[in-house]
Amino acid sequence: MTLMSSRTRLATLASLSALALAGLSGCGDEAKDPASADSTPTQAADPSDDASEPTEPTSSAAAETTTVPVYFVGDTPQGQRLFREFRKVEADNPADEALALMTAGDALDPDYDTLYPDGGSFSSVDVGDKMITVDMSDDSWTTAPDGMSEDDARLAAQQLVYTVQGVAQKRLPVSITVDGAPADLFGLAGQVTNDPEIDVRALVNVTTPEEGASVRGTFTATGVSSSFEATTPWEIRAGGADGKVVTKGFATAEGWMDKLYPWETEVDVSGLPAGDYTFVAMTDDPSGGEGGGPTVDTKSITVK
Repeated sequence: MTLMSSRTRLATLASLSALALAGLSGCGDEAKDPASADSTPTQAADPSDDASEPTEPTSSAAAETTTVPVYFVGDTPQGQRLFREFRKVEADNPADEALALMTAGDALDPDYDTLYPDGGSFSSVDVGDKMITVDMSDDSWTTAPDGMSEDDARLAAQQLVYTVQGVAQKRLPVSITVDGAPADLFGLAGQVTNDPEIDVRALVNVTTPEEGASVRGTFTATGVSSSFEATTPWEIRAGGADGKVVTKGFATAEGWMDKLYPWETEVDVSGLPAGDYTFVAMTDDPSGGEGGGPTVDTKSITVK
């Protein structure tokens, strides 16, 4: 697998991202969201099945920014899967900005990366009534580079599809072009649709707290999961992800099995000394590890 490690000019947006989820408390909080587009089943015409994205990206007229979902890639027991971050980007071209973050692997969470290699870029995104058209700047990504497997190519395509559909808030097929002419992406078909999220997304994904958040007292943790009997265990560990468990509990999602469902829980850290910790959400694993173990998503936090 070829992973991109370089960062684009948009790395400066990382400092703005800590504010992104604050604006989601009534709009992007996954356990409270109205129906929307970003994690619906594969049918493009039925975005109303979803409850894990804002109905529309949140924006600030004064700051001229908007909050959008960006999909990255991370390790799970099922192999590489998609993880989502909400990010603040410039409001005048949010899809272009989201794709620049995605292709660069410019995630806040150090566990996330991208499958897009150096050498190419997307130049524009056009959202139509029946199709989202994504134009590539040249033919660098029309064929898979050395070391990219077909599975990696297909997941890279899903990175693209889920990101532009999430920004557009429309579950539409995505057409790939170069200078306006039809083209393939990594040797795949030039028109790509979203696979069912249960097949391509990590089975647990933390929305809040975001990476690097500061918390105190009691905070609300949110995310999405597809976990046995809708149970999503969580832990706070001292120091890193492998540190000592200092408190734990579980959240109950709104469903499981067929797709990812929102979960929400209150986490009390009032009894913990100030310092650095890791919030860990995971899928329930009734097999005791025989199936590869739970899917895990971690966020570094600081208790004040």
